[in-house]
Amino acid sequence: MLDDLKLIHIRDAKDALGIAQNQWQQYMYDFKLSWTPPNIINKVVFVGMGGSGLAAKAYKDWLGLNVPFEIIQEYDLPNYIDNSTLLIVCSYSGNTEEAITVFHKVTSQSEKADKNPMIVVVTSGGELRNYAEIANIPILLLPTGLQPRMTLGYQLRALCEIFEACNFNKQSLTDIGIASDWLKQKIEQWEPLVKTENNIAKKLALDLIGKSVIIYSSSKFFSVAYKWKINFNENAKMLAWCNQLPEFNHNEFIGWTNMPVEKPFSIIDIRSSLDNLRINKRFDITAQLLSGKRPNPETIELEGESKIQQILWGIALGDFVSIYCAILGGIDPTSVDLIEEFKKRLI
Repeated sequence: MLDDLKLIHIRDAKDALGIAQNQWQQYMYDFKLSWTPPNIINKVVFVGMGGSGLAAKAYKDWLGLNVPFEIIQEYDLPNYIDNSTLLIVCSYSGNTEEAITVFHKVTSQSEKADKNPMIVVVTSGGELRNYAEIANIPILLLPTGLQPRMTLGYQLRALCEIFEACNFNKQSLTDIGIASDWLKQKIEQWEPLVKTENNIAKKLALDLIGKSVIIYSSSKFFSVAYKWKINFNENAKMLAWCNQLPEFNHNEFIGWTNMPVEKPFSIIDIRSSLDNLRINKRFDITAQLLSGKRPNPETIELEGESKIQQILWGIALGDFVSIYCAILGGIDPTSVDLIEEFKKRLI
């Protein structure tokens, strides 16, 4: 079925696969940011929900910062916010309720100058863009017409430009450019023209369809596991969960031991040559002790010599696998109608 290009075109009418194939270009997008922070930055807070929060998770896994860096996914900010804080508010649509609420809370505190952070907005438009323009706040404008989860490359590039403007991680733009060129060649292995027998993404989709997928990784690559989870939820409309080692071995691990092995689950272990050796040992011992107590995991070995290559490779593979699962299930991999209906009812 996944080698039937006509069927793929019908079921993927909005071309999610085309976006996945060209995602390497997103990492090369030039926002031409010409902003300089007015104060010394000693902490960073990022606000972004769902697909608008993915890039911050990936950046933390990749480089992190030499100052505290917290990701907020709710309506309220931490009490420590002050004028030495960089606040990045990200909403792809520009209409995300939580992001706009935070933005208004901060910008309405004009009488508390010592508590006002430096703000940068990342969005494609909407109310957030309008409010930022009125307040003369710097904006990195994302290309429009996509789903938030499908713009991780643009958003990660935006963070690189912001943090380089702040004199953090001055090599990041060069490194992500090199990684994107490398990724272009790797993605070609998973494209629709590559037959199933030679296409790991198609093979995995055939193994996973109809199951609830649980993805495990080290904490070092948890952004990859989390992106896989979101992909299965939103692209394939499948239940999926994720967790990270070593925390998994302190609780969830034991939950597999008292149920029949014939569970409606599939397990993905995302492993890396860059992981701590103790993490690799944990994966091995976990597999031994849970043999016969859970489905055997599919092991994904992240490819690439650098951490950013492995992160981008893992994220891209998850995109293709989940889109192929949607096609197998006869589901539009792009639309998320139920989420849109939920947002309408919140108004």
